[in-house]
Amino acid sequence: MRISTVTMFDQSVASMNRQQGDFLKVSQQIASGRRVVNPSDDPQAASRAVGVSQAQAVTKQYADARVSARNSLAQAESVLNSVSDAVISAKTLLVQASSDTLSDSDRQSVASELRGVYETLIGQANATDGNGRYLFGGYQDSSAPFVRNGDAITYVGDNNTRAQRVDASREMPVSDNGASIFNSVASGAGYLSEAGKLDVAGDINARNEGSVTFSGPQVVNNSDPNHGSAFRVDFTSDGVTHTYTVQMQDENGDWVDTVPPLNGEAYDPAGQTISVGGVRLELQGTPEDGDGVRFATADSMNHNLFETLEKALSVLENPAGTPAEKAELRNTLRTAMRELDNSLDNVLTVRASMGARLNELDVVDAVSDNRMVNYEQTLSDLIDLDYSKAIAEYSLRQVGLQAAQKAFVDVKSLSLFNFL
Repeated sequence: MRISTVTMFDQSVASMNRQQGDFLKVSQQIASGRRVVNPSDDPQAASRAVGVSQAQAVTKQYADARVSARNSLAQAESVLNSVSDAVISAKTLLVQASSDTLSDSDRQSVASELRGVYETLIGQANATDGNGRYLFGGYQDSSAPFVRNGDAITYVGDNNTRAQRVDASREMPVSDNGASIFNSVASGAGYLSEAGKLDVAGDINARNEGSVTFSGPQVVNNSDPNHGSAFRVDFTSDGVTHTYTVQMQDENGDWVDTVPPLNGEAYDPAGQTISVGGVRLELQGTPEDGDGVRFATADSMNHNLFETLEKALSVLENPAGTPAEKAELRNTLRTAMRELDNSLDNVLTVRASMGARLNELDVVDAVSDNRMVNYEQTLSDLIDLDYSKAIAEYSLRQVGLQAAQKAFVDVKSLSLFNFL
């Protein structure tokens, strides 16, 4: 078969170009450290590598979200630590103020210290993070969640809890709203008592005029069928004879007789024990007609921390000279101390929950780190270069290119004109 000189030249150039292309490809792989430099090198591996890279990017985004969540939880937990210290200080002051040896001026001094604690708690409740957002306002984090409304502190935030997705399958609350911290009690809180004249609905509308004080209530039988109900004690007195009636609140909110009924029972001012619904209440002192005491579970009584301190401040800042004023002082402080105990338990419960979430973030971080290692290994298996194999191939392609160049030199020298 006759082969033209042009054909020999074309084939030689094509061979050199092919060997040079293969040599350049291996050179690029060694320079980049990747086996798959272009998607055409291995389309299947390149496609899988894109998916793995996207998964890596998402995992890094979740890692950044966990940093933000950890900062928010750490700030809130630090504030709650200060809140618990303030509540303990308030309880200590109320114990001090309960002493009968203190004068009115002494109690006013205690009240001055207590008001400082009160103002501190308001500041902590309106704490902000580093971005100026209020920690305990729920979704309403652009304005202070607790505002003064006359002499009272009102919560104007919402009951939602800000959450952040910290992993593909985990959306974590990064703060708690102020209502769940400062206006709530922990589950399982016991009974509370409060003295005052009771209206038809069982609400206190005036202070007692007599000197009745209470101790307790104490739970003695939590299996009693009426345990958990609210109770009221109403006194009747003609100045000489004193009687009391106990009623309980049914599921409809109506006040009904207890079983067995305690209606018009004789009352002993020297000391009277009332046991009903598995709860025991100790009473002492002389009542006036219309005086009353109510006791119920803590979640149905006052559980506003600021209202507790406001009640305590009110009695401490006023003189207590008459028997009725002294009785009101004792009853209010006893109620306030129990409410502070419940508030402290609630704050510690929320704080423990935040600590658990911080620990969970550490666990999620560890899982995420392992996941990133797996992604990196998978990506390496797909596109990274085996240098030993690549260097061997580089040498082989170099020899091939040199051989093609040598062959071209020999081919172009084949001409009859060289023999003329």
